[in-house]
Amino acid sequence: MHLAYPAVLSALLFCTGLYGVLARRNAILVLMSVELMLNAVNLNLVAFDVWLDRAARDHLHSGQALTLFTIAIAAAEIGIGLAIVLAVHRNRGTSDIDKLRDTAELPGPDDPSDDDRGPGGSGGSHGPDGDDHDSDGPAATAAQKAEATA
Repeated sequence: MHLAYPAVLSALLFCTGLYGVLARRNAILVLMSVELMLNAVNLNLVAFDVWLDRAARDHLHSGQALTLFTIAIAAAEIGIGLAIVLAVHRNRGTSDIDKLRDTAELPGPDDPSDDDRGPGGSGGSHGPDGDDHDSDGPAATAAQKAEATA
């Protein structure tokens, strides 16, 4: 078999996976596209291993062994990725990547709610006396809560 056929097929699979990563919005479809790209690399690896073994008399099949190792790692990766996507879907109610980016900046239920905070959370926080305070994260928020209760 000529090397060009699996190389072209591998390039087509890789481009299809790349398109899926860039164009899809669902996190599960993005994970599937990443797996498609990884399988394209595996196909290329096995094709080059077979092609190089024809030239060499020593048949170690190191490309095939590396491909099996890569498939095992990919199975673990997809399992962890799907577990993360399911956990995010349970917490946020969606697996749409664009919506997750938008909701990542919103304050959670434990954050203090300020009326002048936008979606980015960059607005100043008002203390109990109505003055603006500079907040530098959770430490400043805890200090403001302690000041408010005192």
